[in-house]
Amino acid sequence: MTSHVIYTGDLRTENKHIKSGNVYITDAPTDNNGKGEAFSPTDTIATGLANCILTVMGIKARQMETSMKGAEAQVTKTMASDPRRISKIEIAITMPMGFSLKEQKILEHTARTCPVHYSLHPDIEKQVTIDWK
Repeated sequence: MTSHVIYTGDLRTENKHIKSGNVYITDAPTDNNGKGEAFSPTDTIATGLANCILTVMGIKARQMETSMKGAEAQVTKTMASDPRRISKIEIAITMPMGFSLKEQKILEHTARTCPVHYSLHPDIEKQVTIDWK
């Protein structure tokens, strides 16, 4: 088992990662009858794409014996309606200095091949930009 999810009422869930015991909550967004006091379920999907991209890039950077420490990602999720769904995820990554052009190309390719990217529906537009300071 990966996680345990409890609906705690009032459009909120509590989510526990089984292996680590870490917990986070989700709330429905204010534009969908919720309080918006935490990540919404769709926020976690959009943010998960950024998490995955940075993680696989970090693995590749480690293999190249370099570090991405300090890399950041800004995530913007756009919703569509009828049916309500994620229509676009924009991720703007800012990388620390010091990467050669070859390393940049390798890491950019790696970013486009993360498992979450492949798992998302192809109709979701995914725009990933990388600023190489």
